[in-house]
Amino acid sequence: MAGSGRTRQAGVSRGDGKIASGSATRSSAGEPTNATTAKDRVEMVGSPSKPRQAQNSIVASGLSEQDLAQLAVFGLQITSQTRGVIVPRVVRISVPQGMSIGEAQRTVRRINLKASADTDSYYYTDGEVPACSDPGCEASVIVGWTPPVVEACGEPPLIGLVDTGIDLDHEALKGQAIELVNVSKDTGSSSSLDHGTAIAALLVGRAGSMAPGLIPQARLIAVDAFSKGPGTADRADVVSLVSALEALADRGVKVVNLSLSGPPNEVLRIAVEAARRQGIVLIAAVGNNGAGAEPAYPAAYPGVIAVTAVDRQRNAYQRATRGPYVAFAAPGVEIRTAHPKGKSAAKSGTSYAVPFVSAAMAMLRATNPETDVEHLQKRLQENTQDLGAPGRDSTFGYGLVQMTNLCSAPGTGPIPVAGNTSLVAPQTPRH
Repeated sequence: MAGSGRTRQAGVSRGDGKIASGSATRSSAGEPTNATTAKDRVEMVGSPSKPRQAQNSIVASGLSEQDLAQLAVFGLQITSQTRGVIVPRVVRISVPQGMSIGEAQRTVRRINLKASADTDSYYYTDGEVPACSDPGCEASVIVGWTPPVVEACGEPPLIGLVDTGIDLDHEALKGQAIELVNVSKDTGSSSSLDHGTAIAALLVGRAGSMAPGLIPQARLIAVDAFSKGPGTADRADVVSLVSALEALADRGVKVVNLSLSGPPNEVLRIAVEAARRQGIVLIAAVGNNGAGAEPAYPAAYPGVIAVTAVDRQRNAYQRATRGPYVAFAAPGVEIRTAHPKGKSAAKSGTSYAVPFVSAAMAMLRATNPETDVEHLQKRLQENTQDLGAPGRDSTFGYGLVQMTNLCSAPGTGPIPVAGNTSLVAPQTPRH
């Protein structure tokens, strides 16, 4: 609500999911090696179809042309790279047989002490398709999202999306203002259309269709950064994610929906910080690995707005990851949205909560183009319904976003950016 109009309602958390992990062959230094036997696998995230990282490559940033030439002396080959728009060029480096991932990273740092190097991490969408117990699966009512609210926010905004491919021929999306950009991906086959279609429809689905969006009049620039490896789920790597952020920055996007999560990565962290310095707001899913899981990234990076999911009774989504970085809650359980080939489906996951916060932030940004990001974030914080323990907590963050007064009475005054009142996520341990 406006000003300090945060109301409170008790919430019930349900579930205690854990991350499942596998084992990796290790060198004498204790690092995963680039081996090829069935036993030699990197850590798994959630299931065998979701490896945590590539087994035969790393990523690095901050290397000169001379540095890149020196890599070849050690058998390290560049397989792809970004354009260096928002952060010094990020390169994917293949690791030769017999060299550990850690040894490859140390080699990069010996060549250039100022360079950043990390594993070639994978990031996954955060959604599933359960049965829908309510034919409508309505979610907008609990956040007060109505056409008059959208109209009060003025001009339709521009929204960025990094996701899988999209079925642009779906009746909910056909004719909508959507630009689909593909970034170069070295490995795997094309991504599926399921997740990207669902998220795009939640954001800009045509009014009156089987899957109307939150802001049908908005313009959406979507980047397909995902691919499929053999037997794996849709996944995006660091180079693809950074390339996607660069593509959106080129097109003037200032609000980006990231319904995805994965492990911490130093190169991705640098790119996230660079995007923030350019005034780009990143809204990301907290992850679906359960209450006891490690923090999910990029949501857990400082300055990224981390979104969790609740059901229509305002209970916490049982598989949502929790932690001090959680900023806001939004509907994300049994959400009716578009499915490829002209269908609709009820879907659950923190992925499907992110568009509610992305849409709200995009409307605020369009209405107040000269207002700094901290003021806009504070405005969003003031329009929440407190759930669970009073104040910000690790399950619901500041609470459930509320749209009724979002644009009707802009907040004023300085915005605190430190302590518990900040939307900047606390630093979390690196793993």
